[in-house]
Amino acid sequence: MMEANGLAALAAQIDETFTKAVDILMKVSANSTLPGAGRGRVIVSGMGKSGHVGSKIAATLASTGTPAQFVHPAEASHGDLGMILPGDVVICLSNSGETRELADLIAHAKRFAIPLIGITSRPKSSLGQAADVVLPLPPVEEACPMGLAPTTSTTMALALGDALAVALLERKGFTKDDFHTFHPGGKLGKQLVKVKDLMHTGAAMPLVESGTGMREALLTMAARSFGCIGIVADKGRNKGKLIGIITDGDLRRHIEGDLLAQTVDVVMTHAPKTIGPNALAVEALREMNSRRITTFFVVEGGKPIGILHMHDCVRAGIT
Repeated sequence: MMEANGLAALAAQIDETFTKAVDILMKVSANSTLPGAGRGRVIVSGMGKSGHVGSKIAATLASTGTPAQFVHPAEASHGDLGMILPGDVVICLSNSGETRELADLIAHAKRFAIPLIGITSRPKSSLGQAADVVLPLPPVEEACPMGLAPTTSTTMALALGDALAVALLERKGFTKDDFHTFHPGGKLGKQLVKVKDLMHTGAAMPLVESGTGMREALLTMAARSFGCIGIVADKGRNKGKLIGIITDGDLRRHIEGDLLAQTVDVVMTHAPKTIGPNALAVEALREMNSRRITTFFVVEGGKPIGILHMHDCVRAGIT
């Protein structure tokens, strides 16, 4: 509860200085897939527990389209200052604002006019006075009963870093597609896979034109192994568009008649359910489960451009 109270106090004091920090970060928070991309990076640094929080902030920024890296302040004094260049922005975290290991990094930033954002609970500290923008942490108690171990302060710093990352991605218009670019693996990546990434195209699609006899249609259906066949219009304004589908269920419903003497137009189900290529595969799988079907034809402008089977989603690890 003490840490929760700290977060509430932090949220209550957010003001225009936060916007100034976002303005500074926006100049270098370039995503190469977005217009107006800059060339700098956000360098995050901190010592001890603040350093661990800083590493997470840098990782969150990088994963949401803002080039960022963590530089350890002690290593910075032994050559890693060369990683920090004009055009970058530095974020330094220090609860006291007097962390001596940050001194060389702060001096480097001032020497080369590199914008410096300080996150500290003491705005009048050395870090606070050197920073171009100070994001102060409110004076609240640490959760540690001795008031010594960084607990509430690090929780607030972590939340403040998340807030900066979210503000930046919202201002840049960062999309799910951009997110997938930086998260191709793991559960997050799988949730963002699109239908077009998994669908079968070209000759793999089981398609015949309207008017085709059922004997030929069944041969095509068996050769493609999707358990269905799509029917496209062979003439008129709908030429090339998907107008029907024949599934195992349709075959069972017509099995008592002279099935092979029929054309696909008699047997097919009209206006089949379809999906677009940019739909998420997880959404397609959910629709398949709810409708109790195993396949979707993928259409664009009414014309089939691919076919997606439930097994394609399962093989890709989408559940």
